[in-house]
Amino acid sequence: MVTIKDIAARLQVSPSTVGRALADDPRISGATKKKVTEVANEMGYVANLAARMMRGISSNLVGLVLPDIRNGFYSTIAHALSTCLQGAGLQLTLSETEDDRMVELHHIRELISANVAGIIIVPTAKPHRDTVRMLKMSPHVQLIRRHAAIGDQWFGIDDTQAIYEATNHLVQLGHRRIGYVGGIDELPTGAARLQGFHKALPRGAKLGSALVQLGAPGSADFGREAARHLLSLAAPPTAIVAGSVQITQGVLEELMAQGVRAPDDISVVGFGDELGFRWWGPGLTTVGLPVSDLATSCGLWFVHQIKQNSFTSAPYTSISPATLIVRGSTRPFVAASKERAGAPLRGAAA
Repeated sequence: MVTIKDIAARLQVSPSTVGRALADDPRISGATKKKVTEVANEMGYVANLAARMMRGISSNLVGLVLPDIRNGFYSTIAHALSTCLQGAGLQLTLSETEDDRMVELHHIRELISANVAGIIIVPTAKPHRDTVRMLKMSPHVQLIRRHAAIGDQWFGIDDTQAIYEATNHLVQLGHRRIGYVGGIDELPTGAARLQGFHKALPRGAKLGSALVQLGAPGSADFGREAARHLLSLAAPPTAIVAGSVQITQGVLEELMAQGVRAPDDISVVGFGDELGFRWWGPGLTTVGLPVSDLATSCGLWFVHQIKQNSFTSAPYTSISPATLIVRGSTRPFVAASKERAGAPLRGAAA
């Protein structure tokens, strides 16, 4: 294995000069750093992470802690961040929590012990106090979800406005009995989206609790179960709004399984614009999310803070707006009601 001493011998300089050059020490000139890097690459030098950690030097790793990479929403974020960080000489390392606070704690502990350059986190609903404590030991930023205990540096989406626009679209089409299937309101995103749903309803509108179904935002199974419940009601909704990507997938699967057609039998507004959503039935009306742009903005800001060594506790918030994409899965209530008056939904329990 090639060592710093080998590189120093080739260049006829001291090992300390090589070490400082590779660590981007400001005491070393740019020309020397360039020459050391070129020779190190030519000789196949690989930095000894353990040795760097013993010297207290941060690695070039940035931890991304998120709920579930199988969700296209989060895989897009991971890809955009990886591309952004790679351009700055940093490498993304991925940790999945499945929204389990103890798993989250384990990952944060391991990342901190590896002297990562920083952590980008989509936190769980109730992070462990030790998770909060350890995050303060490393540069970090929250993405999508925000918890005050973790800090005030956050990149997110205007979740309230996103679901408001989705629900208001149905209200403007004449729908009044609208079902909502979203994430638990213990999560900041879940609470904000539920707020947007209620905000869009006409003044004085009273919805029974059966029309609002809250559960795990990353569970398509919950989406299916919630849709099944809504369709089985004696007075089912004339429209459904979904509050997450995975929930949307579950709702659509249940509608297809029961032979319920959109928009003939029911109008549907999804969340996120996965490729398959565009081709589902008549095309899914959905909330388009600026996921890639959001992640890239977060990554660029994060890199700047690390390179400038300027991380502080000063609040920083960046909120990106969502966009309602209207396709064929929604239509006016009056047109639909003429066909459905007095009849249960196709495939629904009588």
